[in-house]
Amino acid sequence: MTNQTEPKRIITATELKQNLGMYLDYVTSNFDVIITKHGQKIAHLSPYVTDIDQYFTLQENTVDYALSGRRVTYEEFLEISSKGEMRLEYINGEIFVLSSPSIQHQRISSKLHIVFYEYLQGKPYQVFFAPFDVHLRKKGLKDPDVVQPDLLIVCDLDEAESEDGRYMGTPALVVEILSPSTRRNDMVSKLNSYMLAGVQEYWIVDPDKESVMIYTFSDHNDAGVQIYNTGQQIASSTFTGLTVDVSHIFSR
Repeated sequence: MTNQTEPKRIITATELKQNLGMYLDYVTSNFDVIITKHGQKIAHLSPYVTDIDQYFTLQENTVDYALSGRRVTYEEFLEISSKGEMRLEYINGEIFVLSSPSIQHQRISSKLHIVFYEYLQGKPYQVFFAPFDVHLRKKGLKDPDVVQPDLLIVCDLDEAESEDGRYMGTPALVVEILSPSTRRNDMVSKLNSYMLAGVQEYWIVDPDKESVMIYTFSDHNDAGVQIYNTGQQIASSTFTGLTVDVSHIFSR
């Protein structure tokens, strides 16, 4: 009998015949048994698991499942994100996994997208919405962050689109809609990233408070913040004539 590093054991077909009960007990204890014949592997005994147990086991073993919080280089992040289907962000050298948005989140995003889209008609700018990777080059730092704003208005697409279709520029205006899982990043880490990258205007939409906090930046510094509540009208300082009623954003 050849012992291998647990929890796997390799045995011959003869050994299986002679000690079937023992090896079934072995498998029942969540160990694998590999059967060989004439030196070739011919069969594999493994513990039985239910479909749902198997699902979670497979999920835990995937690369994506363990990504959140991992520190990697920018190049490593690009390789990881190109191989998976999850929504990932890369901020200050750390990977963040984004969860699916709520109905309220999507309702707010849709309303703002319509407002931005109608405003931009006939203008040389474009509005995009998540999922859409933005590779932010922050002042004084070598590696960019990679974020997926909920909405963004782009004025530099012609010169900022890479050969492989990535957006490598700096949005003029960015919108993030807060959720329990993104609140801290949106209000701290991404606020800093957008400021250092040269974004001009950053809208933070808070569905719980039904308010919109707008930061304006100048020369990579905070130039001021204004909070708008239900009943008030937002007027962009970057795009003349771009207005939206806060009540409309949160109406159902």
